[in-house]
Amino acid sequence: MKYSKIFLYAYLAFAVLFLYDGITKLGNGTNGAYISFGFAVLAIFMFFFRRKFRKKFDNRTNSK
Repeated sequence: MKYSKIFLYAYLAFAVLFLYDGITKLGNGTNGAYISFGFAVLAIFMFFFRRKFRKKFDNRTNSK
């Protein structure tokens, strides 16, 4: 279960990196900034999605 917590917060780290990449691409005027923002939104969604199911799994294993 420790690995799932590490990967859970890795999604947030990737979201920050993609946000930074998107902001720098907007500032430079290059294309692809919206793709970076899309990946950041996807990473944030995956963080909350995985956290929800990890809690559900923990509750199920603790109740037995």
